[in-house]
Amino acid sequence: MDRLIYTALTGMDAAMNRQRMTANNLANANTPGFRQELFSVTPSTIKDTATDAASLEARAPARGWVRNTDMSTASVTPTGQPLDIAVKGKALIAFQAPDGGEIYSRRGDFRVAPSGVLENGEGLPVLGEAGVPITVPAGFTISIADDGSVLGRDPAVPNEPAAAFDKIKLVSAEGSPLAKGVDSFLKVPGGGALPIDPTAGVTPGALEQSNVNTAEVLVEMIDAQRAFEMRARIIQTAGELDESSSSLLSMR
Repeated sequence: MDRLIYTALTGMDAAMNRQRMTANNLANANTPGFRQELFSVTPSTIKDTATDAASLEARAPARGWVRNTDMSTASVTPTGQPLDIAVKGKALIAFQAPDGGEIYSRRGDFRVAPSGVLENGEGLPVLGEAGVPITVPAGFTISIADDGSVLGRDPAVPNEPAAAFDKIKLVSAEGSPLAKGVDSFLKVPGGGALPIDPTAGVTPGALEQSNVNTAEVLVEMIDAQRAFEMRARIIQTAGELDESSSSLLSMR
């Protein structure tokens, strides 16, 4: 059978991977702090797997997958909510993963759980600089300072100044490898933790939005769908060519 069908099949697989990535980006276009995924479109990642030969192989398989995460900052929207924060600069917020490890995001829509633990909109505990979840006393009025300190005021003594319970762990990813999981959170490959960024700060009462450009993602999705359909037609054409060749051979 002509290798054309296998070439087209690998192209369909790459188009499906791209479609899954764009669908995930589009689904998180309104998720605070979300960082869009980037697809392999360069020769170093979608590449000819048969170029070791003396001449270029015209029907070489294609390979493509999600290669990276776009860490560019997004717009910040004021919310007026005292527990909402937008991280300044390139720092990340540290959270406790369900398995007890440390994961990172810029999603800053915080709330206090019934247990007193400060958590984000997905229910993940916010870590303090000591690496343990931040807990606040019941009934206290909570706010967050510009440096990430979690402050609490006891309504029973309104004249007392707010006390600092802990400080949000804001980390730097500069020079450190990061991998994005299927849960959309960033983590250090193989475990480990990022170092604290002493210069990081936050903007209270605001949220950083997703950096997904909806219009661009929709165009990418349409392009990926068309690429898939084009390769499907190539497979159909290859089948028709095989049938024609078989018919010619049977006439001899």
